[in-house]
Amino acid sequence: MSTAVRTADATVDEARDPPGCWAGLAVLASAMLFGMTTWFSATAVVPQLEAVWAITPGQAAWLTIAVQLGFVVGALGSAILNIADLVPPRRLMLYGATGAAATNALLLTAPDVTVAIALRGLTGLFLAGVYPPAMKAMATWFRFKRGTALGIMVGALTLGSATPHLVNGLGGLQWQLVIVVTSLLTVAGGVLAEVVGRDGPFPFPKGRFDPRMAWRVFTDRGVLFASLGYFGHMWELYAMWAWFSVFLGETLSLQGVGEAGRWSAIGTFAVIGIGALGCWLGGVLGDRLGRARATIIAMAISGACALGIGLLQTAPIPVILAVGLLWGFWVVADSAQFSTAVTELGRQDYVGTALTLQLAIGFILTIPTIWIIPLIAESIGWRFAFAILALGPLAGIVSMRQLRYARGA
Repeated sequence: MSTAVRTADATVDEARDPPGCWAGLAVLASAMLFGMTTWFSATAVVPQLEAVWAITPGQAAWLTIAVQLGFVVGALGSAILNIADLVPPRRLMLYGATGAAATNALLLTAPDVTVAIALRGLTGLFLAGVYPPAMKAMATWFRFKRGTALGIMVGALTLGSATPHLVNGLGGLQWQLVIVVTSLLTVAGGVLAEVVGRDGPFPFPKGRFDPRMAWRVFTDRGVLFASLGYFGHMWELYAMWAWFSVFLGETLSLQGVGEAGRWSAIGTFAVIGIGALGCWLGGVLGDRLGRARATIIAMAISGACALGIGLLQTAPIPVILAVGLLWGFWVVADSAQFSTAVTELGRQDYVGTALTLQLAIGFILTIPTIWIIPLIAESIGWRFAFAILALGPLAGIVSMRQLRYARGA
């Protein structure tokens, strides 16, 4: 009866993780979901904030972009200073969640949109102390079904990403209430991780402060190929999430559907939200087929959807929604598997540093595609606007094929 730790492309006949691992998953996944709610708080109430501050569409976009830039700054700083490997991960989640909740709550006192954008940047910076350490903490509970566990965690975040669209589709909420509730949930997530959560029986060795390790662990052959695959994935993911609602709204209007904005928001909630199931299946496939094969399958399907969906703008709405749901399912199905590969292939005393740097660079790559998609759509229409996103999965597939044959994978 054989058992083995699953790596980039290994399989196993029978594997069991320790008792209590799924309870540990439930606590940490809940803590991360609550802790990350401030990421989406301003997005959910942009229509109300436009009226309060008389902001332009460009300024409204910066309320979201600022969070991502702040996250990148926080993650890069954490990686260089090895914070994720020096501070216990659940303790770091508490610190990050408290800071994010405080800066999010300060939106209630912001006099104008400029201050609000700055506060959103600080919120993103503190959230860099929630997401990467949560992934590291979860990995201490699982060896054999680590991909499934991390997939479930990312699936919870995916559902959270979709929720603002449902809020908008149902008519929105009073913006002050949304800010207060998300701040309280974020603090609760940090407390839940630190007080209720526990470390699993597979702890990572503690690293020591060495700024040079950020680059050294990242350029390890296995970590590098897994990260390059992740970068291709991120090139596609957030631009699809950011602009699918606009594409769907214009498509519904083109075909004469009434209340196009409302139905677009609800449809986009379904398209993004179904990715939560995709993350779970991606984790199962990663554990059974190996990280490389699972991510290649997901990127091949999502890349094909990116190439083809714009060509369907005049097709029947059910056909467009079906392709959208297929895209939403697979575009995020591979997300957690790149991080899982890093936890398995990277130097174990600097796993937190490697994960944080991977996430930081990945989020940097979301910015150009979020910026360029509406420019292409305005210039030549949606027919080919999403096609540029397929370059990411193509590059990711090449990288993950290399990972399959890399030494130690």
